[in-house]
Amino acid sequence: MLDGVSRVYNMGGQSLRALDRFSFEFRRGEYWSIMGSSGSGKSTLLNILGCIDRPTEGRYLVRGEDTGRLDDDALSELRSRHLGFIFQSYNLIAQLDVLENITVPLLYQDDPPKDGWERAKHLAERVGLGSRLHHRPRELSGGQQQRVAIARALINDPAMILADEATGNLDSKTAEEILALFDELHGEGKTIVIVTHEPDVGERAQHLLRLKDGCIEEVRHQR
Repeated sequence: MLDGVSRVYNMGGQSLRALDRFSFEFRRGEYWSIMGSSGSGKSTLLNILGCIDRPTEGRYLVRGEDTGRLDDDALSELRSRHLGFIFQSYNLIAQLDVLENITVPLLYQDDPPKDGWERAKHLAERVGLGSRLHHRPRELSGGQQQRVAIARALINDPAMILADEATGNLDSKTAEEILALFDELHGEGKTIVIVTHEPDVGERAQHLLRLKDGCIEEVRHQR
């Protein structure tokens, strides 16, 4: 839950308010798309939801815990246990193979699960990479790299999956396959929030949140 959240950046001696007293709650099991023009605040919102950035003002609660009161180590622990982030540019580690990349979030946990490798293998197979377990990112197509990123986001069984333009770098066929996987995950009860500039991707979600100048412009319940 976000309660009166603002995010202000200081740029060249001037203040830029990317989010402005933003209050909203993404409930468990919902599937939201976030849309808006460039500079509307959608990426800032996603970064705060993912505990990659912190609010300048207001509170962001994850599972009832105020993230603003956590130090960096505690925030990393929370992020690694309860949040899964999927980046447009994949953000895979070039020196690691598929299985190793998938397990990266577990490295940030104080007490990682003992079945981490088994989980990673199962997820790799689920996203269609069972025959590519020991390939490195340079040996994979863009769509395959995005599948690794999705499996990595799922390794900690997160409360919320956050995706930033997850289909932006993919061809239409591969994008449809990735969106079908999101549909499947939502059908299993996962909470999904995806930032997109593509109308067809935005309309695919259960709900749509449109931003303008760091504020809510529209909330649409699509199905």
